Amino acid sequence: MENKVLRNLSYGMYIVGSKSDRAVGCIVNTVVQITSEPKTIAVSINHDNYTNEVIKKTNKFSISILSEDTNPEIIGTFGYKTSKEIDKYKNINIKELEGLPVLIDSCGNIICKVISTMETSTHTVFLGEIIAMDNYKECTPMTYKYYHEVLKLKSPKNAPTYIEEKENKKTVWKCSICGYEVEIDELSSDYVCPICKQPASAFEKIN
Repeated sequence: MENKVLRNLSYGMYIVGSKSDRAVGCIVNTVVQITSEPKTIAVSINHDNYTNEVIKKTNKFSISILSEDTNPEIIGTFGYKTSKEIDKYKNINIKELEGLPVLIDSCGNIICKVISTMETSTHTVFLGEIIAMDNYKECTPMTYKYYHEVLKLKSPKNAPTYIEEKENKKTVWKCSICGYEVEIDELSSDYVCPICKQPASAFEKIN
């Protein structure tokens, strides 16, 4: 099959959060409005993401719609680190809406209560009824196409859209700070991580 066809599907960039004893969250690119009445959203989250576990416990989740102006370090934190180990919301401009964390610097925020779930081999699809929305701004939402082609960033392995490239594979270098990976034969001495801004010395060759 021609996997590249899937790249022409439309995706956005979002932070999906939840909260039990503390706030958790992760980057998600698959958020879809299913119905208008009642207003219903579907979100796909990998089983390995701690956010998945907390949503199942609390039956509520938040969505912050990222803009093209979103700091790439935020994407690195929420996309390449785990809420099990760090407080991802620390030092980020946030507030609570219906008791859940949302980003103030976003194109808008949505709160959902879970009304159904569907399990796949790798992801849970949460179906949520919208119970609150706010912070609508006239900004340009970040698309997955912009994330790849303008910011030049790659899909984390937990993303629903991750496709392993098996042909013409180059050497992979991994940032020891944020986990970002870049495929390139040789990493130049002046290379800087696009996520956490660490120098080339922070990268290690993994194959």
